[in-house]
Amino acid sequence: MGRRERRAEQTRVKLFRCALRLIARRGISNVTVEEITEAADVGKGTFFNYFQSKEHVLGVMAEIQLGKIREAAALAQRKDASLEAVLRRMVLRLTEEPGRNPRMARALLSSFLASRDVRAEVLKHMKEGRRIIAGLVAMGQKRGEIDRAMKTELVAVQLFQSFMGTVLLWSIEERSALRTRAAKTFEQFWKSVAAPAKGKKR
Repeated sequence: MGRRERRAEQTRVKLFRCALRLIARRGISNVTVEEITEAADVGKGTFFNYFQSKEHVLGVMAEIQLGKIREAAALAQRKDASLEAVLRRMVLRLTEEPGRNPRMARALLSSFLASRDVRAEVLKHMKEGRRIIAGLVAMGQKRGEIDRAMKTELVAVQLFQSFMGTVLLWSIEERSALRTRAAKTFEQFWKSVAAPAKGKKR
């Protein structure tokens, strides 16, 4: 990536971060594009060089989350890496952005559902994320950490669903920290997919 591309990406992420902070405090309906650009110290025209609307800014979240999944895939390549530890770390890393504020999490979820274009972008990244996680599951099965009888795609979907369900319930109930709830959810997930101990059957 050249200098111009790096600066453009930095501006794009800066707009995203500023939008998140404003939305966390006031909700997406009470935040304008002008306020986002003022917080990011860029012109309004610059905003529309990167995003079609303020809702589209939140689509950057899917890219950030996909980056964390790719990070987990890289960590899993280490010979001393436990798939359980890698996946747990990944899940906790995925809580970092939405876990800042329940209102922000609700704003993210509602914008994904309300905009067809944003939803399509999010779905594209989610499919890639599930593909990578399915590869990690296959690796775990080969290493004897994950039950070989399970279908890799279904395990990947189960992990996605358990995480998204946890975020949704946390954003509604506003109890405890998202990271704490996600850790408990992951423990249950892992118990359901871990390879049975030798001599034992499920």
